[in-house]
Amino acid sequence: MNPDDLFRILNQAAGAEATPANPADLMDVNFSDLGYDSLALLEAVGAIEREYQLSLPDSVAAAPTPREMLSLVAAAG
Repeated sequence: MNPDDLFRILNQAAGAEATPANPADLMDVNFSDLGYDSLALLEAVGAIEREYQLSLPDSVAAAPTPREMLSLVAAAG
């Protein structure tokens, strides 16, 4: 899973229509500053689990930044 994949899934979960032009530039920005609430993060984690056939710990939805979320997903995979 890469930053583009993560933001695609996040945007689908949040109901956004477009992914950021360069997701790699946003990897250390807090999700709250990017406009993602806890519900969007929970939905994104569920989508990641389905798409990548993973079982992720609850801590993934509590990750403060995209980089941390990707790191937790990689550790679970």
